[in-house]
Formats: sequence, C-alpha cells, structure tokens
Amino acid sequence: MTVVGVIGELLVTGGVLVLLFLVWQLWLNDAVLRAEQDSKAAQLSESWEAGVPEVAEESADPVVPVLLAEPDDAEVFGILRVPRFGADYAAQLAGGVSTSRTLNPLGLGHYPGTQMPGELGNFAVAGHRNSHGKPLNAIGELHVGDAIIVEVPEGWYTYRFRTLEYVEPSGVGVLNPVPQVDAVEASDSIITLTSCNPAFSTAERIIAYGALESWTPRAAGPPASLTETMEG
Repeated sequence: MTVVGVIGELLVTGGVLVLLFLVWQLWLNDAVLRAEQDSKAAQLSESWEAGVPEVAEESADPVVPVLLAEPDDAEVFGILRVPRFGADYAAQLAGGVSTSRTLNPLGLGHYPGTQMPGELGNFAVAGHRNSHGKPLNAIGELHVGDAIIVEVPEGWYTYRFRTLEYVEPSGVGVLNPVPQVDAVEASDSIITLTSCNPAFSTAERIIAYGALESWTPRAAGPPASLTETMEG
C-alpha cells in the first residue's frame, strides 16, 4: 500500500470512530442516563410512599402547602413528572442551576430566588434539552392542558401547561414572579420550565409555562393527573 493509501485508511477509520462516539454521546449514552434518572426518581418516590397510611380523599387536608425552605445547591427536594414525556418519565428536582453539581448529574434545578411549589409567584426550573439524560428534550411537544406534576414528600402539585415562549439567553424576565413583568405582585402560582433552543444549540431559550391546578396530599393517594392518557 502507498503512503497515501495508508493515510486514507486511517482517516476513514478515524471518521468511523468519531461517528460512533457521537452516536454514543448523543443518543445511546443519553438513553442510559435517562433510564438511570427515571429509576432514581422512582426509588425516591417509593421511599416517600413507604409508611404513609391511606385515608379517604374527602378527609385529607385541602390546603395547598408551600415549601418555604429553598433547597441548597444540589439538594434534591422533589420529582418532576410529565405524562406527555412518557409513563415512566421522572426527573429529580434539586436546588441551584449549576451544571457541575445539579443539572449534569441530577437532572433539573430550581432557580435560586424564584418561588417554591405552592407559593404565589413563579417556580422556575432549568434542565438540559440534549445530553446528560436530556430531561426536557420533549419540552416543545407539550400541548395546552398537559399535566406538569411536582412530587414532594408531602404529596403532588398538579400544574397545567399553558404556552411556550422563546427568548434570548439574557431574557431573565421569565424568572420574575409574574414572568416578563417587572414589579408586579403575583396572584397565581405558576411553573416555568427553561431549556436551550433549538436542539443542540444555545442560541436561545425555550420556555414552558404552567398554572397550578390542584394539590393532592400523599395520604389521599396519587392524583389522576399522573396517569392521564395522552392523545394527539
């Protein structure tokens, strides 16, 4: 073989290896991480469920509790469940939005300084759309009325998806108590999910908003919103 032929073979082999790496990094590895994150969230949910007695729903406390204590960085405090993302989908919610401590290893992070579930204002969350288990990969597929459920040790908050918005990376107004409005007192409890857009790019942010519909105490059993059948 000539030198040119050897170099050509090496280049082809190198290209194949790079392609295989990309397939692993962008698809197979993410699938493995997604399954691991789903499993960890399910185990956490089971630990909360253990030892909780069932009571009649009408006797359960109907008052929506507020998680007043903001979690520390990387402290897991809840689980996000979205039936539209799949029956087994579950992503841990932790404090902070650092990539190294929260978003990459755990899944989803709560923006410090924004409100907590059940509180009037904006419970704002960040997560990857691609890589590291891509917990918000299907954010653009949400339909109006889809359930967005936040599970905590005490029970479940059910939000309903309302709309999407696309902003520049500097568009921090989406984190206001009333998104995109300054100095206005909040009168509703909402959830804001933020991720990168378009896929495989950080050019802008995709934002999903939802409004709090109900609270279900753990003693009353899982809410019907968890098992909704998705159509369309």
